[in-house]
Amino acid sequence: MHSRSRTSVTLTVGPTGKPKTPLPFRLQPPLRSPSILHAFIHAAFPMRATAAAAFSLLTCSRLRSSSPTRLPSSSSSSLRLPLRRGLLAAMATAASFRPEAARSPPAVQPPAPPLSKFKVAMCQLSVTADKARNIARAREAIETAAAGGAKLVLLPEIWNGPYSNDSFPEYAEDIEAGGDAAPSFSMMSEVARSLQITLVGGSISERSGNKLYNTCCVFGSDGELKGKHRKIHLFDIDIPGKITFKESKTLTAGQDLTVVDTDVGRIGIGICYDIRFQELAMLYAARGAHLLCYPGAFNMTTGPLHWELLQRARAADNQLFVATCAPARDTSAGYIAWGHSTLVGPFGEVIATAEHEETTIMAEIDYSLIDQRRQFLPLQYQRRGDLYQLIDVQRSGSDE
Repeated sequence: MHSRSRTSVTLTVGPTGKPKTPLPFRLQPPLRSPSILHAFIHAAFPMRATAAAAFSLLTCSRLRSSSPTRLPSSSSSSLRLPLRRGLLAAMATAASFRPEAARSPPAVQPPAPPLSKFKVAMCQLSVTADKARNIARAREAIETAAAGGAKLVLLPEIWNGPYSNDSFPEYAEDIEAGGDAAPSFSMMSEVARSLQITLVGGSISERSGNKLYNTCCVFGSDGELKGKHRKIHLFDIDIPGKITFKESKTLTAGQDLTVVDTDVGRIGIGICYDIRFQELAMLYAARGAHLLCYPGAFNMTTGPLHWELLQRARAADNQLFVATCAPARDTSAGYIAWGHSTLVGPFGEVIATAEHEETTIMAEIDYSLIDQRRQFLPLQYQRRGDLYQLIDVQRSGSDE
């Protein structure tokens, strides 16, 4: 795939993207198109003018899967031979940084989503001690969102009852049993099927054996449970004079990362406190997620400081979409939520956000922005796998 002569360099990309003879350096992923090549050149050449010249040189004729692209003879310009040598040296140097090794196993590219552009709705619900009322109110909000064209709907964290250690056991549902033992779960499944939407069902308290979990259920448009995320980082904090809360008094931490393939793309799920741990978001991005969803109920102390900041950081760091959904604020509650459900784009830009009252916000997700932003800032080709590595322990232990 790489050969030298006195006057030219040939790059050949075969149908499989694999070289016929070994390269002196590795290219990940294979350079299959000018757009990918363009991103790589910009990674190798930080100066825009040099990168543009290098890209122009390499794309003087179209890359084809069955025929080589030849660089012009050095006799045509005194600039091209040094530039060609500089290009190869820069590519070799960039490859020596081993960007693909910064993720172990190597990161996978997001799959082609069934929908590349769609409406998402975040239902910021008021939550009371009346469970039946909460379920009915959530259903009404979901139906209204679907009537407005939403293909993906999010609910808040712990939306079917008060957020408190005393309430978690009382409002817990046996998801495995279903039916009357899980009225919130059953409603979500039925409404997702009847409206043919993807539903990220916020979170509810789940009873499994003698343990309780803070659990998010994801339903497909057929009403089937596509994934179940048990909050893996429990909210145990103590800010003197402000707030003290220990979820670990009643809840058990989950043990699994949750990535779900849905009708609206590949979604990584976290719950509230999970958003503080950038490693989780990085692993989801490495697993090919288009979108991260975090039902969450930040409080009046941490909410103003960190809620939007963390969402924008997770989106910008991983160059994907982040959607959050919070309960509406109730100043009479024992735990007062900050609200401010939000959608953030892959450049860290706030696309839509709510205030603190009960409301549903709707916005458009356009996955083409992910590719665009990743071409602007080709971070995947600039990581230093020779210096650091993020290991996905569960993927490493599987057959993937």
